[in-house]
Amino acid sequence: MGSKKKSTIKDIANVLGLTPSAVSKALNDHPRISEKTKVAVKQVAENLNYQPNYLASALRKGKSNLVGVIIPKSNSSFFSSVLENIEEVLNKEGYNIIITQSNESYEKECRNIDALLYTQVDGVIASLANETVDLSYYEKIKATGIPLVLFDRGENNLNVDYVGIDDYKTSYMIVEHLFSQNCKRIAHIAGYSKARIYKNRILGYRDALEKHKLPVEEELIVESNLSLKEGRRIMQGLLDLPERPDAVYAAGDYAALGALQIMEENGVKVPDEIALVGFSNEPFTSFVKPSISSIDQKSAQIGKLAANAFLKRVKNLGKKVSLNKILVDAELVVRDSSNKK
Repeated sequence: MGSKKKSTIKDIANVLGLTPSAVSKALNDHPRISEKTKVAVKQVAENLNYQPNYLASALRKGKSNLVGVIIPKSNSSFFSSVLENIEEVLNKEGYNIIITQSNESYEKECRNIDALLYTQVDGVIASLANETVDLSYYEKIKATGIPLVLFDRGENNLNVDYVGIDDYKTSYMIVEHLFSQNCKRIAHIAGYSKARIYKNRILGYRDALEKHKLPVEEELIVESNLSLKEGRRIMQGLLDLPERPDAVYAAGDYAALGALQIMEENGVKVPDEIALVGFSNEPFTSFVKPSISSIDQKSAQIGKLAANAFLKRVKNLGKKVSLNKILVDAELVVRDSSNKK
């Protein structure tokens, strides 16, 4: 059997004896079309299961009222919260969002960008994948003239609006906290330093150690994808060292959870023998025992600010508007895993 033919504006027009133009205006609530005609058109459209062709409409009008949002992963409360708040702000302004996920893959991110541009989105709000080093696909977005806003993970080279936290300052704050708990040998389960945010976190970690005249030992800095599995693997390696660390700072909560599991399996007392701090304030950090200290990145605020940055851009298309680099103050939530007092 062949697939059922989709209903068109012409089909609705034939049923009602109207012109396709009048049907189109009725569906779009044109003021010159009577309420009686609008009701009739919408009823027939529903009966025929008519679905508007947004792509064709966008090509005609040069505006789709769709905003593409690219996130690295959906299993993160941080990105879920950012999405929720982007959508809330944009819906009030008549926009819908199309959510795509890169799964930290550069290739998938490029395919997502192509799909969004094909759909004629009015702008893109994105957080870069861990694998992304080549920015040519983001330059491709800029070349179309639509707004591009980056959040959480962005690159200065792109010269676009950015919303996030000060990763250097936040990382520095974590080491300061661990030092205040009398920790002297602090390991860092890091993200890949090719990404700006993780590079800045490593730099903040190093500078804070140097400030307190603590040794910067390369064997205590291990880059990874910050997954639970990697957290477990790296933590086991740290425990196997001739001299164990007395604190671990993981640049992601899933890696911190993996580290905690390995410490428990090896009978390590947390925080008495080894203190632990994560990053992102995932919901599970407050439920596990001991609860995990972590960084609250103010995801709701970041989502709202990213959406508003897009709206400001789109309302000033073609005008010279200064770039926005908005840094939100992150908060260290101290829990049992690093509180020795």
